[in-house]
Amino acid sequence: MASQGDENAELEAASAGGTPASQVEPEVVNNSVYQPINGSQNHQKEKLQALGAVQIMNGATILALGVFLGALQSIFRLFRPFFLVFYTGYPLWGAVFFIVSGSLSVAAGRKPTKKLVEHNFGMNIASTTIALVGFVLVSINLAVNKYSLKECPSSQSLDLCICMDILSNGIMSLMLILTLLELCISISVSAMWCAENACNSREAISSPGNSV
Repeated sequence: MASQGDENAELEAASAGGTPASQVEPEVVNNSVYQPINGSQNHQKEKLQALGAVQIMNGATILALGVFLGALQSIFRLFRPFFLVFYTGYPLWGAVFFIVSGSLSVAAGRKPTKKLVEHNFGMNIASTTIALVGFVLVSINLAVNKYSLKECPSSQSLDLCICMDILSNGIMSLMLILTLLELCISISVSAMWCAENACNSREAISSPGNSV
């Protein structure tokens, strides 16, 4: 009887001073809250690849429009003011920046290594700046077209001047829409990168508290 009393006393002391098993399990559950969700990561990768593909298409289309503008200005040399943006080189270097940014976005979506993601972020910041510059240049070209139509060379017929003005305005308007689309995509990709970094920083700060 005395030995049974001693065993009961020891069990009561252990239960009073120790940690019950039911209190240990929630810690494991809490630690799993800060682990990334695979479904969310896959969605981000697919979104990044889709945005990158659109960037590549934008760049290729702007480059094609630039080549078309170059062909027109070589044929109609008297109407060079209608193709002002071609002489700035924006359809070339702007398109190259957009295609490279899109390619990095697609690559980062397929294999998101730290170095590749950082390069993608830097290129999208540069593409945002290029898109802003392109927006200004194309807007200036559209404004110059109105003045160029009034000052059309007297040796040319008015109908030809009107046709060149309509053609130039159409190309510039399409290029302006593509430039604005590229601007929105570049900002979106940069915002995704900043949001991901903020989440990672929050997880790094919260993890030590959970282990304690």
